[in-house]
Amino acid sequence: MLFNSHLDLEGKHAFLSASKYSWINYDDDKLLAVYRAALASARGTELHKFAHDAIRLGIKLPRSPKTLNMYINDAIGHRMNTEQVLYYSPNCFGTADAISFRQDFLRIHDLKTGVSPTSFHQLEVYAALFCLEYKFKPSEIEIELRIYQEDDVVVFIPDLDDLVHIVDKIIVFDKYIELVKAEGEPW
Repeated sequence: MLFNSHLDLEGKHAFLSASKYSWINYDDDKLLAVYRAALASARGTELHKFAHDAIRLGIKLPRSPKTLNMYINDAIGHRMNTEQVLYYSPNCFGTADAISFRQDFLRIHDLKTGVSPTSFHQLEVYAALFCLEYKFKPSEIEIELRIYQEDDVVVFIPDLDDLVHIVDKIIVFDKYIELVKAEGEPW
């Protein structure tokens, strides 16, 4: 049999794909909810790209209590880098939306485009990764974390003991994963 060629679709996934077949059990309401969530996720990706480009180019938005405007303008004002990878090992790294470090003061800002409740744990992990990668003890620097979501900015100063715990956990878990890899643990 000569199969049809679909070169334009290689590497892409359909919303109603075979590999994510759970949709076969959806009713109309569930299908619509999941589809809207997928659209919102795609929009969030586009907004992050737009914010990254605006910050990189130094293009401020009009002053406004809108999430995106505040996030972009604050990141430009604080001269932050965007989409910065923080790396400890192949097992543990992440990309901070916006980050700066000047005069022993670490800032990490996160843009949330959805409406789901958020946690500062993600930003605490970024702070721990920063400390590990750049060889700082959390107690040696000041740290401010911010989440921008739903036209609000929440500022959080992490507890040093919590950060030390995360740093220690990264180190221990990374070593454990490497041990398992060295033993040739089967899939």
